[in-house]
Amino acid sequence: MDLVSAVILGIVEGVTEFLPVSSTGHLILVQRALGIGAGGFASSFAIAIQVGAILAVVSLYGRLLLRRPGLVLRLAAAFVPTAVIGAALYPFIKRLLDSPLVIVWALGLGGLALVVFEQAVAEPADAGEDLARMPYRHAVLIGIAQSVAMIPGVSRAAATVCGGLALGMSRRAIVEFSFLLALPTMAAAAGYDLIRSAPAFSGGEFGLLALGFIVSWATAVAAIRWLLRFIQTHDFTWFGVYRMLIALVFAWLVL
Repeated sequence: MDLVSAVILGIVEGVTEFLPVSSTGHLILVQRALGIGAGGFASSFAIAIQVGAILAVVSLYGRLLLRRPGLVLRLAAAFVPTAVIGAALYPFIKRLLDSPLVIVWALGLGGLALVVFEQAVAEPADAGEDLARMPYRHAVLIGIAQSVAMIPGVSRAAATVCGGLALGMSRRAIVEFSFLLALPTMAAAAGYDLIRSAPAFSGGEFGLLALGFIVSWATAVAAIRWLLRFIQTHDFTWFGVYRMLIALVFAWLVL
């Protein structure tokens, strides 16, 4: 991996992590398009740039979490089903479904589902906004919805957004909850992988990790701020259309 590839992948991760378009699917397919093999340093690099994106959430919402212990408890409740289901099924899903063909189909069908969902489920006029007062059962159900994103290409953000809208939450509330739920969901796996792999890195590889991390963090901050502005006047239909179009592009590039 060279510096240009590190920057490209950092941008892809930062832009896509919190949008309902599947960051994992984009990273895997962009890596293949760039001729970067899976496993080894590439896998750890992907984790490092995910950490950069996660810290973008800490940068923007850290003070809010410190002031709202009720919100932290609801995030914990949402994380429990994700952790349980992930521990039980992730090795099976990773072995059988982590392929470009599955990712392309998940991107395309997920996009179609997002378009259909937006047409079928309207945002309630009285949708709740206070995440610290969300019923715990809703938090658990959103966590279950998020677990579907173990399938590469599904999108963690899309799964949580659809789950929240189905429960009657406002778009802004469920989008922000999706941002915050990324913290416990991704932090443990990312930390474990980096600690396990760090002794094998060379000095040059640490430089690539740092570059990707910084690029991912900066672009994720920009993407989060942009999405919060976007949903004030738009729904998620265009993300669904984008997913279907990008599935066709990736099918042409890598299949």
